[in-house]
Amino acid sequence: MKRTLSLVIVSAVVVLYLALLACSSAPRSKSQTEERRASVRAMASETLAQLYKGNPAARDAVASSVGYAVFSDFGIKLSFFGGAGGSGVAIDNATKQKTFMKMAEFQPGLGLGAEKFRVVFIFDTRAAFNTFVTSGWELGANVMAAAKTKTVGGGAAGAMTVSEGVKMYQLNEEGLIVGVSITGAKYYRDDKLN
Repeated sequence: MKRTLSLVIVSAVVVLYLALLACSSAPRSKSQTEERRASVRAMASETLAQLYKGNPAARDAVASSVGYAVFSDFGIKLSFFGGAGGSGVAIDNATKQKTFMKMAEFQPGLGLGAEKFRVVFIFDTRAAFNTFVTSGWELGANVMAAAKTKTVGGGAAGAMTVSEGVKMYQLNEEGLIVGVSITGAKYYRDDKLN
């Protein structure tokens, strides 16, 4: 009984946190919308600079790809549940069109703490990129388990293959490439910024 009550309370805290995070990032006016877009673009530029500093060959992998996406996420873990939320932008290398997106993640499992991290996706196929920006995308635990067994060499060294034609880097706040740990994540268009 006591354990069930604790789980319910922790679940409620995680859901409330994610709801507040979603509300806090919702722009209210045209100027706030443009400020939010500028903030996401600046985060993407800073993240790519950090990635290139730690892995110079990644610059060629991004430049030669069909497109790429950059996300900044903040996660919290309390007892058996956790979650993360964030925003990002996907960029088509052929047209330079930017699609602003959101991310939400549910992290079951034991833990406690908070972390900020950034993610860079590289899309090698048009189909993978188009699906990502038009239909959204889910990254489940089974995908991540497969990804941990497939490291990439060449220009994308340090990246993990997470899907057919899709590689991913995960960086911490300092810009260091860290092991891929995202599970239960959903990426989708941000209708308020597009």
